[in-house]
Amino acid sequence: MTDEPRITDEEQVEDSTDLSSVSKERDEYLDALQRLKAEFDNYRKRVARDQQELAARAHERLVKELVPILDDLERALEAVAQHEEAQLEEGVRLVHRSLGDLLTREGLTEVETSGKFEPHTQESLLSQPSDEEEGSVIQVLQKGYKLGDRVLRPARVVISQGSDQQASDG
Repeated sequence: MTDEPRITDEEQVEDSTDLSSVSKERDEYLDALQRLKAEFDNYRKRVARDQQELAARAHERLVKELVPILDDLERALEAVAQHEEAQLEEGVRLVHRSLGDLLTREGLTEVETSGKFEPHTQESLLSQPSDEEEGSVIQVLQKGYKLGDRVLRPARVVISQGSDQQASDG
C-alpha cells in the first residue's frame, strides 16, 4: 500500500465547486473589463467628435462675422465707381479681393441664385410679375453664402409671379 492520501468524493465535489466558482468570477471580471474598455473607446470617439464639431462651429462663427465686411466693401466699391478717385477704388478692390480670397480658402462659397427659387438656400423677399418662368429668381437683393454644406446666410431674392397672378392683379 502506498501512503498517498486519498481524496474523497466530497473533497472532489468541493474542489470542483470552488473551481467553477472561481471560473465564473473570472468570467464576470473579464466581461466587466471588456464592457469598460468598449465604454472608454466610445467616450474617446465622442470626445474627438465633439472637439471637431466645436472647432467647426468656431470656424463657422468667424466666417459668418466676416461676411458683412465683404458686403460693406462691395457697397463701397459701388459708391466709389461713381466718382473719379481711381486710386481709392483700386485700394478698396484689393481689400475686397483679399478678403474674398481668404473666405474662399476657408470654404465659403456663394449661394447659386440663377434659375428656380431654392427655399433651402434662398429667401424670397418679394415676388413681381415677370416674363420669366414662375418661381424663377429675377433679382438678387443680397448674396447668400455657404460654408461647406451649411448655409450661413440665405440669398435674399425677388422671384417671378405666375401669369395667373398677373391677370388677377390687373
